[in-house]
Amino acid sequence: MAKTYRLISADSHINEPPDLWTSRVRAKFKDRAPRIDRLEKGDAWIMEGSSTPINFGNNANGGLPPEQRSAWVRFEEIRRGGYDPKVRLEEQAQDGVEAEVLYPTPRVSHNVLANNADREFHLDCIRAYNDWLSEYASFAPDRLLGIALMPTTGVSDAAAELTRAMALPGLRGALIGRYPNGSLEPKPEDEGFYARAAELGIPLHVHVSLAAVMSDDDPERKKAGARGELRHLDASLRTYEVICSGVFDRHPKLDFVFAEVDCGWIPYVKEQFDNRFHRRSPNDRPPIANPPSHYFDHNIATTYVTDTFGIGHRHNIGVERMMWSSDFPHGGTDWPNSRKQIEADFAGVAAEEKHAILAGNAARIYGLR
Repeated sequence: MAKTYRLISADSHINEPPDLWTSRVRAKFKDRAPRIDRLEKGDAWIMEGSSTPINFGNNANGGLPPEQRSAWVRFEEIRRGGYDPKVRLEEQAQDGVEAEVLYPTPRVSHNVLANNADREFHLDCIRAYNDWLSEYASFAPDRLLGIALMPTTGVSDAAAELTRAMALPGLRGALIGRYPNGSLEPKPEDEGFYARAAELGIPLHVHVSLAAVMSDDDPERKKAGARGELRHLDASLRTYEVICSGVFDRHPKLDFVFAEVDCGWIPYVKEQFDNRFHRRSPNDRPPIANPPSHYFDHNIATTYVTDTFGIGHRHNIGVERMMWSSDFPHGGTDWPNSRKQIEADFAGVAAEEKHAILAGNAARIYGLR
């Protein structure tokens, strides 16, 4: 008998253990592998491509009051569920969550994704992460839904790793840090990767934004200082680029999830995209078969943590394309009080619509039966 899920977080996170890469990459890469060092202020990831250590306290302090949070912590101080799946199930139960879609730590994964000058080393790091995540998620594959990292070294490498990773237990989708061609610009060659994802029936994901180098002193990071508060900005660009590539006409069943970008912005974007589409000469329109809003309604899904404006405008967004998330164990989570916030946010919402947003849509996209 199929299980009926009541609450699924469509965007939660793991915390990479200190030996994830040092214990898994080939011997010739061990000295270069991402690792955690103990610094005076706290522990931090040391990674090629980042000129500054990468702390992780804010990616593991969910549930603490703001005055007790710090970006700098010791690894042994963080919640064990980020790297211990048995404990993670206990943490889920505390919040009433029955399953989670699991993403990596953004600054860690962004550096792994952006550091692709040495192709062989890059691919080793990607495979190591996906192998570890598979082992973690396999502990309870109906509750821990892993999203695999895709390499940024070109379409062939991305398609090959997609095929390999999706054969591993516990992995339910793929995260792209750049377009499949390896750049931040869409290209026709991306179709080779999209076609493989569609063939496998795998949802694709962008988490907040496509990846740029994330060192603290990198000019792009400073320019994107409001990345959290303005996380919908990159999504509004990328959704348009993906739609105009024509991928959804070629693969109408392909799901593309934009995680942690909220959804209240979508009605405005749908209206403006369609307005421009209809005002153009047919010869000057993007090469797509339908107005852009059609693809928001059928192919693009988004996740949010708290978005009462979006819930209030759910019929303009598309109830079937919205997914709640806890963001646990990051600082933005309401854990372990998510249900209290949910009840306040969903006052007056019909039961079937509430269920779709809280669990049903995620269960459909990730093939939970």
